[in-house]
This record gives sequence, C-alpha cells and structure tokens, in this order.
Amino acid sequence: MEIENKQDMETRLNKEKVYIIAELSANHSQNKKTAIETIKAASKAGADAIKLQTYTPDTMTINCDNEYFQIRDGIWKGKNLYHLYEEAYTPWEWHEELFETAANEGIECFSTPFDISAVDFLEKLNNPIYKVASFEIKDIELIKYIASKNKPIILSTGIAEFQDIQLAIKTCREAGNDNITLLKCTSAYPAKIEDANLITMKNYKKTFGVNIGISDHTLGFTAPIVAVALGAKVIEKHFILDRSTGGPDASFSMNFNEFSEMVKYVREAEKAIGNVQYELAENSKKNLKYGRSIFAVEDIQQGENFSKNNIRIIRPGHGLDPKFFPEIIGKVASKNIKRGEPVNFRAIED
Repeated sequence: MEIENKQDMETRLNKEKVYIIAELSANHSQNKKTAIETIKAASKAGADAIKLQTYTPDTMTINCDNEYFQIRDGIWKGKNLYHLYEEAYTPWEWHEELFETAANEGIECFSTPFDISAVDFLEKLNNPIYKVASFEIKDIELIKYIASKNKPIILSTGIAEFQDIQLAIKTCREAGNDNITLLKCTSAYPAKIEDANLITMKNYKKTFGVNIGISDHTLGFTAPIVAVALGAKVIEKHFILDRSTGGPDASFSMNFNEFSEMVKYVREAEKAIGNVQYELAENSKKNLKYGRSIFAVEDIQQGENFSKNNIRIIRPGHGLDPKFFPEIIGKVASKNIKRGEPVNFRAIED
C-alpha cells in the first residue's frame, strides 16, 4: 500500500526543541511484536522519533566467506558481514506497520536507507527525513539521490574525514537540498567518552553552516547533555526494551529508564541554556530589595552634610542605587534622617 506523498512535510526536526531520536537498529531480535513494543516504549520515554534502518543483507554486501568479509575486532568479532546483516536487518514488510505505529503513538518514524532501492521503497511510505549512516558518507551517488527527494538530511560523520564531509555537503547543496544536519559520531561500539570530541560540532556549524547534533555510542547520557550545551539540535541514541535479550547492538543501547532519564536531563539543559537575556526575571526582580543601596548609618540632621561616616552602601536595596554615592558625598540633607533609614533624592537639597 502506498502512503500519500506530501510535497512539504512537517517534521519536528529543525524546530526550537532538541530533536531526540531513538534508534531501533537491530533491537527487535527479528520479532515484529518486539519492534512495535519498542516504538511504543520510545514514545513513552519521550523520544521525538524512532529511526529504522532499511536494507537487506544483499543490498549491504555479498554472501562470501573469504577473509575480506570477516569482522576481526570489536563486539562483532568473528562474525561474517552477511550473516551479521541477516541478524540485524529490519524486514521491509514490517515497515508500513512500524510507520503507522509511530504515527499512532505521536512520534515520527524515519529511516536510514543503504542503497537507492531502499530510498525508492521509503518514498512510498512518505519517509519524512533521511539519515545517511557514517559508513555510507562516501557513497556520493546515494547521497545525491537522497538529496534529490528534497527531504531533511541527517549525515553521520563516524568514519568521515574533513574532505568526505565537505564533499557530502557539497553534493546535497548541488542537488538543491540545504536542509542538512551533521551529527558528530564516534564509530566505536561502545565508544569511549574521551573519544567523543564534541567541540567538533561547533566547528561543523562554523565551517559548513549546517545544523548540528550527536549520534552517540557512549554509555550513559553525559555526552548528550554536553552536546546540548554546545548547541546540538539532534540527539540520537540506540534504544532497546531489555539488554538481556541480546542482539548486535544491545551492549551500547539504552533501556526505557535510561532513555527517559536522558530525555529529562536534555529538556532541563534546554531550559537552562534558554536565550540571551539581560532583563531580570520576575523572581530576580523580587530580590532587588535585598541588594545594596545607600542608607544612613548615623542620625543626620537637616542641613548637615552627607559624609562617608554618616551614609554607607549596605543591604537592603530600599535606598538610592550605589552609583549615586560619590555624588551625594558633601551634599546637604534636606530633612532629618534617622539611622537605618534609606537615603533618597527627596532627602538631598538641590
């Protein structure tokens, strides 16, 4: 069934709030019910979107057992690439129901396509955003084709060097698509926090003029919170119902409680960052009365000169602003002022 295509899709991406993505990846264990329950849980945890991966083992690689196709290190050590993708891929016949489940749960669903056939398939589902995985950032023909669909594009940079990022962004723009978000990513599973180098995001924004965010494989949510403080508008984390079920991505995925906590702190970080503001908040205005001002610290008679002995800058803030203190010294009191009374302009002779 083909879902109706709209020219100008509304998406929460590029809005004011940080866009929080729960990555489903392989965390369905080849069980559609688990995939559906994961989407529902991601919505309850506060995600803005659930992200799928659209490929098959045959669109990703070939079934070959020679040495080139063996994984030699990391958490997938000893696996054959084709067999890993057999275990990890999301069946295409699930996609429509997963998109509909997300819509019913009030979150967006989009995907990472890994070849042109996947893009064509996702277009029939009215996929609202395209993510380019870091391992595909050098696939310029794929990026060009994705960009031609005129949807927002998220590029992950895990194995990309400067010239790779530069070419990918140039390709998008030459295709007429400038709705680009660049995600800082460390392609290690899990990644060490010291390898995050999140300050690079700010350089992305300055150098390439794009939106920025993080695709995070570190454990915990320190990196996402720091990323928000540095200007990230997208946070992506792998999400799983229960790590004990296992799977290729389980070890670096967040469960419901962890993801919910991350969302809470991301939203608090957003509030703390706020906007550039010099005007006092209402609560701060209330506390002005407890600031410093000019008070009589001795009884002062009418006609007496103000001096550093009989007036001082002290708390609270009911008298004149301290900036007037030098002007008042030597002036004449227009009335009697008791010790502990604030000094105002009416108490000073013209």
